[in-house]
Amino acid sequence: MKRLRPYLEMTTVDDLWAHHSNVMAEFGFDRLFYAFNAFRGAGLYDNPEDALLLTTMPTDYVEAYVDGGMFRDGIMMRWAIENVGVASWAQVYEQMQDQSLTEGEKAMRALNERHGIVAGYTISFPMAIKNANAGIGMAVKKGMTQADADAIWAEHGVEIEIINNVAHLCILQLPATGQQRLLTPRQSEVLELVADGKTMQDIALLLERNVATVEKHLRGARDALGVETTAQAVRKASILNQIFRLDGAGGDSSPPKMPGTIARRR
Repeated sequence: MKRLRPYLEMTTVDDLWAHHSNVMAEFGFDRLFYAFNAFRGAGLYDNPEDALLLTTMPTDYVEAYVDGGMFRDGIMMRWAIENVGVASWAQVYEQMQDQSLTEGEKAMRALNERHGIVAGYTISFPMAIKNANAGIGMAVKKGMTQADADAIWAEHGVEIEIINNVAHLCILQLPATGQQRLLTPRQSEVLELVADGKTMQDIALLLERNVATVEKHLRGARDALGVETTAQAVRKASILNQIFRLDGAGGDSSPPKMPGTIARRR
């Protein structure tokens, strides 16, 4: 499909998300919320700082939903974590019509209603990584109903699902960007050498630095990635595409912000 070609040519998450947002808006879904978390623990929800979040939702909605922790009471969020595939919002709410809503769920629905986020579809992507989850919620334009969303899906649903899956897979292989601090080139280089099986002494010799300096870079990398051990740092940096990059860059301490989105990936 012609719509897919641009996705294969994107080199940054920023550009891909901007393009994807425009494509979905053409179909009628103009408010999106994408989340990917490769480090979820045993519970349903963990720290959103460990996730990659991309959205075109209003800023005040995001502040309440993410920073305020209201996502934990999101019915569609729970569905996406527990299921794989596609669901209309009406379908999920119908399945819960005999259940009493908690106070948190009532507050979450009220937030959605205030912002006109009442009709749409959610896609939960299949993941091959244990405890990883990824999904996207898509609300139709204000004034449109779930019947309108269902009509769009009846005509274009297969194409929309394929496009979103391609976008998701492209995001996974692109270097993480956003407002959180990424690895410096030196931190990335040191982690690559550790991943190659080099000792601290080997790395110090190769970089013409002392062991203390190497250890300093590793501490910085662990702090930036929010992990405790170097082994965890190597794994997380690999998943976030912050090591072994073709351009040889590990990012800098002040990555660009994406207008109209938030991006958190640690």
